[in-house]
Amino acid sequence: MHDTSTGCAPLLAFTNPAGLYDASANGYSHVAAVAPGARLVFVAGQGGENGKGELPADFRLQVRQAMDNLRTALAAAGAGPGDVAKLTVLVVGHDEERLHVFGAELERAFGSGAKPACTLIPVPRLALDGMLFEIEATAVLPA
Repeated sequence: MHDTSTGCAPLLAFTNPAGLYDASANGYSHVAAVAPGARLVFVAGQGGENGKGELPADFRLQVRQAMDNLRTALAAAGAGPGDVAKLTVLVVGHDEERLHVFGAELERAFGSGAKPACTLIPVPRLALDGMLFEIEATAVLPA
């Protein structure tokens, strides 16, 4: 994980403002504020394919691999989970069970600290046959 502070003020701050429910209980923050002068890193949607392009049929395994793929992509840009400001998650066949699987795998990949702002979008299909999960990220690094 990259240190997102400049010594003066943090580059990235998460909040759950008064008047909104506490989203931290559901594994995300309502607001991610990025300081001026920060460098943004955009990671394309990552699915559950391994390095050989193989896609497991199991939802949990796809989510876990997608999280590992996301961490690999972030690391290539010099970032880590703690630098992520915003996630967008696409889920085929979304239901409460899949939401809990995603939450557990997010905790595994990102740790127990504050989580980024996040939007989960149920979709009827993704790019590949059998693909059930995709996650993209915007990260913040020092300029």
